Amino acid sequence: MHNCMNWAAISFDWNQVRAFLATAEEGSLSAAARALGQTQPTIGRQVAALEEALGVVLFERVGRSLSVTPAGMELLDHVRAMGEAAGRLSLAASGRAQSVEGIVRITAVDLIAAYILPPVLARLRKEAPNLEIEIVATNDIRDLQQREADIAIRHVRPDQPDLIAKLLFETEAHFYASNQYISRMGALDSLEAMARADFISFGDPEEIIASAKSFGLLLTRRNFGLGSRTGMVAWEMVRRGLGVGIMADGIAAQSPAVVPLLPEIAGPTFPFWLTTHRELHKSRRIRLVFDMLDEFLVSEERKRLNAIGI
Repeated sequence: MHNCMNWAAISFDWNQVRAFLATAEEGSLSAAARALGQTQPTIGRQVAALEEALGVVLFERVGRSLSVTPAGMELLDHVRAMGEAAGRLSLAASGRAQSVEGIVRITAVDLIAAYILPPVLARLRKEAPNLEIEIVATNDIRDLQQREADIAIRHVRPDQPDLIAKLLFETEAHFYASNQYISRMGALDSLEAMARADFISFGDPEEIIASAKSFGLLLTRRNFGLGSRTGMVAWEMVRRGLGVGIMADGIAAQSPAVVPLLPEIAGPTFPFWLTTHRELHKSRRIRLVFDMLDEFLVSEERKRLNAIGI
């Protein structure tokens, strides 16, 4: 006889349950956050939301650590069983990933390809070792429509109806310059000093002029003696001490010889969009890589934010 499950009765959030289990196992919210690769406030909110949903108190504070309440202990064995089941599901999914074969072409702007993708590709190779991954470093979304690539990572959302896109996260950007350039020019610690600096344009200088004007930095075309539409070239000019450039913080952080200028001023934000063709999304290997990129890129960004205390 078919055993019918009452789906309507299952209303909990697995992320909340996982936060409870990790906190109980690790003994504190901060240790649970480290174990799960999330922030302590996030874990705290998830545990509090679970307590509210269940109508029970799960932890009580004992000194600097948390102790599971009797009500929490009653739930803990069930939650551990759920955690073990989730682990088996993850292993099964990983096993399927290892059996997937074929070529997947991922296109991204050159800076993302060089600075953001390598650690993600390392994890992708570990999870799906039989896949062959090719990186196509271009700035044009048309390569998806022309089937020159299967998946794209872009800073703009495509508007073509045959493409689907998912916003992964948004990252802030600031002005940066090398220590070499600052030692030559003097401290660039005010809007007035910045207005006298040399700037490297990444594409159209007018876009940077307009962005800078929005927070009081008045630049003109005379500030832009050098530039390139190739991001890697423009960024290398900044790294080599030729001028000031705008860069996403996650990329700039990988170059210790450059420092942020006027970091208290919020710069522009760069969204990260994951995109593929609607038809290709039905392909097992394309869907697998799309989902893994989604998970891995968000995870790497969360690690970066945790490292700087955000």
